Amino acid sequence: MSFRLEPITREEHLRFVTARPSVSHLQVPSWGDVKPGWRAESLGWFDQGGKLVGAGLVLLRPLPRTKRYLAYLPEGPVIDWSAEDLGRWLEPLTTYLRGRGAFTVRMGPPVVARRWSADAVKAAIADPGARRLGDVEATVHEPGADDIAERLRRMGWRRTGTGGEEGFAAGQPRYVCQVPLAGRSLEQVQGGFNQQWRRNVKKAEKAGVKVVRGDQEDLPTFYELYVETARRDRFVPRPLGYFQRMWQALTAEDPDRMRLYLAHHDGEVLAAATMLTVGEHVWYSYGASTSRRREVQPNNALQWRMMCDAHERGAAVYDFRGITDTLDEDNHLLGLLRFKVGAGGQAVEYLGEWEYPLNRVLHKAVALYMARR
Repeated sequence: MSFRLEPITREEHLRFVTARPSVSHLQVPSWGDVKPGWRAESLGWFDQGGKLVGAGLVLLRPLPRTKRYLAYLPEGPVIDWSAEDLGRWLEPLTTYLRGRGAFTVRMGPPVVARRWSADAVKAAIADPGARRLGDVEATVHEPGADDIAERLRRMGWRRTGTGGEEGFAAGQPRYVCQVPLAGRSLEQVQGGFNQQWRRNVKKAEKAGVKVVRGDQEDLPTFYELYVETARRDRFVPRPLGYFQRMWQALTAEDPDRMRLYLAHHDGEVLAAATMLTVGEHVWYSYGASTSRRREVQPNNALQWRMMCDAHERGAAVYDFRGITDTLDEDNHLLGLLRFKVGAGGQAVEYLGEWEYPLNRVLHKAVALYMARR
């Protein structure tokens, strides 16, 4: 028998996700307040006894001049993904969203498929025959992940895109880099750094780089560096209002949900970054830096301070977020992969994002439109 699914209050949703050690920051109620142009709903799964056993933040984006929506659950929902009968969980979801006018449901199961150690990624980058990380033998294959993917296919769900670099633009990244903190001392965490990282942290300390926590009034300073970073790294920056809205929404839910860090040197801010926390999981969210005085290594100092603070808070994971899975030396994102893995991070592949068409004609039409864009 399927679970009963219905809207729940933000308070019920927040209590459910904060009682769990690791839930994506994209699945807390306040994330819906961050996204303009989307309507957010908190949904709950109830068992026969009326107990709340699952929750999800769904974002509804209207199709222009219609009452039809794309329904999106980024890095969610928070359900028992190991259940033999996933239909008990997902059929009530698609039924409910069809009734809400959704033409397509997209979700990102928070299920890890494979992991590569820092040494394995380093070896893959050095291997001239390796083109993509996904083609290299993983250090760990998570049990059950392939079975979950097969169950989703049998139910009519289809994986979107290919992950990797494409994942930066199309939904959430399929490949991320994570530094494990659980059960490790800070000395052990730093011992996992490569030689360049350890040297750069010491350089920054010797040069007098000071990393401090900022607040909402420091967001314009962060934003100046962020725009410079966008020009240098060839991406379209979000507006300042996005970060101001994020700060207000997330810190209203939990004063420590979002932090801002700034790296100072000789009276100038050289780098800045935002950090998000839900339970035992900490994410490096957005980073920004100037090209000036890079020799004092402000970025390494910034990340090390954030890792130390995450460790102090009892975090199990420090998550660098998205990485490309391409190993092509000509790809401008390879340097970012080297930087993140150099901190002792594991490359982690999730199951990726999946779609279920509720109205096949509209689903196909929108897919064609997006492809032409």
